[in-house]
Amino acid sequence: MQFEAKYAKGIADGTQTLTFRRWKRAQAIAGHTYRTSAGRLLVEHVTFVETAAITDAEALKAGYGSRGALLADLRGTPDLPIYRVEFRLAGGRDPRDELAASGDLSSADLADVTRKLDRLDKASSTGPWTLATLEVIAENPAVRAGDLAPCLGQETLPFKLNVRKLKNLGLTISLGTGYRLSPRGEALRKAGTNP
Repeated sequence: MQFEAKYAKGIADGTQTLTFRRWKRAQAIAGHTYRTSAGRLLVEHVTFVETAAITDAEALKAGYGSRGALLADLRGTPDLPIYRVEFRLAGGRDPRDELAASGDLSSADLADVTRKLDRLDKASSTGPWTLATLEVIAENPAVRAGDLAPCLGQETLPFKLNVRKLKNLGLTISLGTGYRLSPRGEALRKAGTNP
């Protein structure tokens, strides 16, 4: 789930605990944790809701001044069902941060990471990309995604999605501008996988 930056404060202080989305089918699952620009969120309930059932009080919990403002801002066509998603900030550190912080790669860890990178490469419709992306980041820390993507012949958005996949493996760290290899990513590089 993505949230516009204007919602970050309300999510962080706990005043925003709901969102309403028009989806063909639910895109969030109760009990799952999602990473968002506002932080890690634990989804507690996902329910289908009729438009008429949405209240002003719920609109306030979703970051809107009124039910009308919420409905006017819903994306998607009116024929799509509306889902009410109740969430809270997830406690604890992001597991990716803990994974990234460790520069110790056992032979089993190395084999596991290599297998996951191979799987990402094989699933790509454009061919292998993982090691080339890691290398570009290693050689160009703190450089904007828009400047790095052309180095790999990619558009910015697909490049960012690929970097997110590497971050999920604990190999990269997002900076205010650009990225760098994490200690885990550096360990992979030193192990001879040659990112």
